[in-house]
Amino acid sequence: MTALPLTIALSKGRIFKETLPLLAAADIVPVDDPETSRKLILDTNQPDIKLVIIRATDVPTYVQYGAADLGVAGKDVLLEHGGEGLYEPLDLKIARCRLMVAGDPNRQLQLSRPRIATKYINTTQRWFADQGRQVEVIKLYGSMELAPLVGLAHYIVDVVDTGNTLKANGLAPLEHIADISSRLIVNKAAMKMKHARIKAIMVRMAAAVGD
Repeated sequence: MTALPLTIALSKGRIFKETLPLLAAADIVPVDDPETSRKLILDTNQPDIKLVIIRATDVPTYVQYGAADLGVAGKDVLLEHGGEGLYEPLDLKIARCRLMVAGDPNRQLQLSRPRIATKYINTTQRWFADQGRQVEVIKLYGSMELAPLVGLAHYIVDVVDTGNTLKANGLAPLEHIADISSRLIVNKAAMKMKHARIKAIMVRMAAAVGD
């Protein structure tokens, strides 16, 4: 019986690099390097397994709608997406960082209806609403640290790794929203239709992740 083909959605950069050893543990090795190849669909050493290379924020959508069977996405992206139509069975414990509220360390979050700049609109609104705090959320796509410096926003919500960029711009983490790491996600229909194949990959990746 021919194995059903599998498609795995990944994004370029840190997540891709840190996912490679885990995929290798499941005997999945890309033939092409996404950093040098112009291909958006990469072949692997398994003729029936392909990797699709897309924007990090699009990975859950591809998996949700079945354009990919599996994917690897940061918890920050999953929180913002909402997780509809997919399972999140495995914390890969890679690409770790923190989702934080940040701003001027000398100004605590005491303003009435402060402006918050972020690309995490849904997550930010939920975080403040759950605490009964009213805020105005402004959507930005990059250079969050600039927003408080030029008066666009009072605070930002963004992922923080070392905190060096915040510090260099006179900002500091003020509130911790969530610990972030990358997760293996699976399309719900694919989990039923291709269960044995996907389960085998999950078990081998989980063993490579360890405790």
